[in-house]
Amino acid sequence: MHRLFCTIFLAVATLSASCASDSQAVRPDKGQVYVFESDASGFNTKTVFYDDGQQVVAFDAQFTEGAADQAIAFLKQKTSHPIKYLVVTHPNPDKFLGVPAFKKVGATVIMSEETARHMPAVYDYKKYYFVNIAKSFTDSSFPKPVTADKTFADTYTIPTAGGGTIELRELHQTGISSNQTVAYIKQANTLIVGDLVHHRAHAWLEGPIVEGKAAYRTQPWVSVLQSLQNQFPTTATVYGGRGEAAPAAVAFADQIKYLTQAETITRSYVESLPGNSLTEKKAKVDYAALTKAFEQAFPGYGLSYMISYGAYGLVGSL
Repeated sequence: MHRLFCTIFLAVATLSASCASDSQAVRPDKGQVYVFESDASGFNTKTVFYDDGQQVVAFDAQFTEGAADQAIAFLKQKTSHPIKYLVVTHPNPDKFLGVPAFKKVGATVIMSEETARHMPAVYDYKKYYFVNIAKSFTDSSFPKPVTADKTFADTYTIPTAGGGTIELRELHQTGISSNQTVAYIKQANTLIVGDLVHHRAHAWLEGPIVEGKAAYRTQPWVSVLQSLQNQFPTTATVYGGRGEAAPAAVAFADQIKYLTQAETITRSYVESLPGNSLTEKKAKVDYAALTKAFEQAFPGYGLSYMISYGAYGLVGSL
């Protein structure tokens, strides 16, 4: 992991910054969607809450228990309905390390068997970084491993008030992570996809963690987005783990375009560097310069630091 990547994780470890939040509504008869967003110290991670009128289902737990507490406090300002379930969409730490805060308020934690299986390796990778490289935690102070209360193989249905459902579907495909679960709320025509989509925001291009290394690949991520285009209504509102909500017809097409261009931009930049081999060139990457190239290619996109701190995975894949 390069030096800039260290910087952002050190910032996260302080747990001292406040969090920003927003809310977006579905028609009252279809339930209500609220969205909490952490600040940059929590990677601008979003926790999406769906309130069916009696209870709430939360999606993704934030990077720390402290940030999760802030997400829960945000929800309490919006509704008095209890959080019945927390769904973890994929095995990245900003999706699962905040789980204890949700368990404390009585939420049942649901994740796919595949997420549960991959989570320990990701946990070990991140713990090693924080404890041994960033030295922002000791072995004893680093957050403890978390577990699910319920796991499922392929699909899982959560009933909602008024006869509606939330359909969880494990895609069994590599994308931003080793696997991902999506949630479709049919009565609200709402699709929650975790970090597969960063609409109008730069993406985290680290990739899955495989055998203790970042293993980014563009085409599998594109393929999973193409499969979602074919599985869900184009009119569905897509909520990603970062960025803006958008109709499926726009969100998936734009993300595919972004990822394709991201690889082209990165390869062009790396190949322009001095060196006799690609390995030598990659060792000379200036991530601030690479970030500027992305900013020029995608004007108006937010969260440029995603490139500065996360694109080492994409660079390594070249």
